[in-house]
Amino acid sequence: MTVASVYLPDGRPGPGRLSEVDVEVLGVGPAELVLPEATIRDERGGPLFDGTRRVLAFEPASGGGPLAPVAVDLRARAFGVVNTAFHVQRALRFAAGLLGRPLPRLLVRIGMHDQPRWGGGHYRLPRPGDEEEPAPVQTSGEVHLGGGRAFLTTPSRYFHAPAHNNAIIYHEVGHHLCRHTADFRLNRLRNAQGQANTKVALDEGTADAVTAILLGTPDIYGWHRRHIPVSDQRRRMLDARWTMAHFRGGREADPHADGTVWASACWSARRRVAAAGADQARFDALLLRGLDLAGQDDVVDPFADALRRRRHFSRLLAAMTRVDPDLAPEVLGAMAEHGIHPGASNAELSESARAGARVGWGRSAAAVPHSR
Repeated sequence: MTVASVYLPDGRPGPGRLSEVDVEVLGVGPAELVLPEATIRDERGGPLFDGTRRVLAFEPASGGGPLAPVAVDLRARAFGVVNTAFHVQRALRFAAGLLGRPLPRLLVRIGMHDQPRWGGGHYRLPRPGDEEEPAPVQTSGEVHLGGGRAFLTTPSRYFHAPAHNNAIIYHEVGHHLCRHTADFRLNRLRNAQGQANTKVALDEGTADAVTAILLGTPDIYGWHRRHIPVSDQRRRMLDARWTMAHFRGGREADPHADGTVWASACWSARRRVAAAGADQARFDALLLRGLDLAGQDDVVDPFADALRRRRHFSRLLAAMTRVDPDLAPEVLGAMAEHGIHPGASNAELSESARAGARVGWGRSAAAVPHSR
């Protein structure tokens, strides 16, 4: 094991508590760490490590960034690789432990798409004619993190490098989990070099739910989105207020905003399970094994129809309740409070929830802003 300095969640505004942890590292390159489950690489050039792996302790240097001296920015970049490595390893081992098998190996590339600077993250699979990617994407999937483009002022001035943000790291690993379990876009039936990258609401919502579980908080983006009120869906706070009355659907809808409904329902279900006296880890297993079960269904219908059904919240909910029938009453009850019921399409659930809101069963959907 290698001793490393990383950020751990501490429940306060900011990136977390700087802590020493153990990371299993197989190899160290000039700007990459090779783990049993993944390779984490900084793509911006220049050496960050000296090749040893006994201690990987670097100062976060408030994120470094373009205004910092070169040596300071290099320290911040090294810290970002190490911080990403620890949290990727933690997330992949969390998933493997509940699924009973490892996910395919993951490549994480930091400092991507940095001209102009990019401050986000995304999960990519190979697709033909993809001009956004400077090099072929590996077929098992890649996480790309930008180098950062803005400064945050809470709790103090900090250059927001995604590799320093555990929420972004966990969310993107959540997409890797979805691809190799539920497979919402049926990529396993597509050509290996012609997969679909567009995410549906269930994919975004499940990635947010997994992030909340690993961070231990429903306010998963409370550091870099702290300026957005919790009453605004763009904050993506997993709150009981988000129901199917807030679901938009369709090509013009933001799957992140729609996914907040599913993620919030999962968080409510997890809390309901704990209130019933069960270990919350049982819900975590129910969610991940439900994803796996949903992905194993045989596809015997036309491809377009199968794709459409895989977007339905109710379909994944049904799979989850089959995994642990004893928890079904708590999970179904919590999901119902968000307007999610078995045996209905997202459009049907949304219309039903809106009708209920119009007659006073909940807040009007028009009263809450939506993100785009």
